Amino acid sequence: MRVLVTGHKGYIGSIMAPMLQKKGFEVIGLDNDLFDGCGFGNESICGNIPDIPYIKKDIRDIESSDLKGVDSVIHLCALSNDPLGNFNPDITFEINYEGSLKLAELAKKAGAQRFIFSSSCSVYGASENGFVNESSGLNPVTAYGTSKIRAEKAISALADAKFSPVFMRSATAYGISPMLRFDLVLNNLVAWAYTKKIILLKSAGTAWRPIVHIEDISRAFIAALNAPREAVHNQVFNVGRTTENYIVREIAEIVKETVPDSRIEYAKDAEPDSRSYRVDFGKIASVLPEFKPQWTARLGAKQLYEAYVKAGIVLDDFEGPRYRRITHLENSVSKGYLDKTLRRGT
Repeated sequence: MRVLVTGHKGYIGSIMAPMLQKKGFEVIGLDNDLFDGCGFGNESICGNIPDIPYIKKDIRDIESSDLKGVDSVIHLCALSNDPLGNFNPDITFEINYEGSLKLAELAKKAGAQRFIFSSSCSVYGASENGFVNESSGLNPVTAYGTSKIRAEKAISALADAKFSPVFMRSATAYGISPMLRFDLVLNNLVAWAYTKKIILLKSAGTAWRPIVHIEDISRAFIAALNAPREAVHNQVFNVGRTTENYIVREIAEIVKETVPDSRIEYAKDAEPDSRSYRVDFGKIASVLPEFKPQWTARLGAKQLYEAYVKAGIVLDDFEGPRYRRITHLENSVSKGYLDKTLRRGT
């Protein structure tokens, strides 16, 4: 099977693409190299960015010819967190919604049979009343979450006897990657603990958040790719494990137990986070038995800590432009490398 992975050079894609190859899939990529130069560590620490044939192109510029011979699409690329989404909400919708819909339409026209869309549990937004599942109401509080919902609905309408979209709402990701992100809760807290011995909570730490390792996200997508059509056709799956829902301060406690001599502190302006949701992952466990997650927050904290020690990171690394996606984009725009629509400058 020939699989196109968009964003294959990203945080998740650089882990997922090699895993797909090991499973025997022919993988091609699509990436605009927006975060070129932001790689983390070296092969001994985190592996390498996958060296596969790829199309260097903005998702907004994709054409029918780019989908020729593609059997399935895994669509990962997006402005992929809340600060990036708020950077310019109109561009967020243009990329995450309009770009995704265009890709799905072209994939369907080209004869691709399965389209796996990377969505997010952030679509549940502010949900304080117990666990939410795939049938629960959606209450996004950010442009990013709203863009994902719009894309889900529009792509779902394309489903027919030959074209099967599948929607994967992943929990908050963590874990080591060649394109490591430090703006994710577990990754960030371990980095603070290692570099400053302070586990800095920038919110009140009372919000619920499900978390999942990027290798387990990849396992879930592969399971959806391999599943019988009738099991996944036009279906939504929350990606994670129900036991991996935590209050943020519980995650901080896990980090404290992992990183020697670290302590928890709250930022002076720490306030309650409006995004709070506990997610039920029972559906993916029952419908996709091939999905067997292997990570927990405690194992993930240990992996991150050991990698940070090997890499010798310092505060300026993970709070600076190389690893903070929003800072990298702002700098690229200010220097003229990108225009205000996040396209390459002339």
